[in-house]
Amino acid sequence: MSIFDVDDRSWEKEVELAEQPVLVMFYSPTCPNCKVMEPYFNQYAQEYAGKVQFAKLNVFENQFTAERYGVMATPTFKFFCHGKPVQEIVGAAYPTLIKKLIDDSLEFGNKCVEKSTPVRFDMAYV
Repeated sequence: MSIFDVDDRSWEKEVELAEQPVLVMFYSPTCPNCKVMEPYFNQYAQEYAGKVQFAKLNVFENQFTAERYGVMATPTFKFFCHGKPVQEIVGAAYPTLIKKLIDDSLEFGNKCVEKSTPVRFDMAYV
């Protein structure tokens, strides 16, 4: 199984600079829906091994990254292509929706990234 934990420090290297697409599960240890979704997340990590990387981020311990990406509830699943979020699902969804998110993101994610405008976090407000 190829699921790895990321944190605020490893985020850039593991997600934003990743060679492959990354599906991140933002979770909290006290979230019952996260526990329900975890077996499906594990299953898809095996099924898509070699095509998609799977990562988990604890929002309690890594609030900077969670806030940066607007995570308001757990679980939140965000699919990153070339370091940019292209799709997301929030909450306990049907597992088939997570699978569809992965399939759609693999098929259309690059097109979405090409047409998106990067957000510059270093710009000063005028």
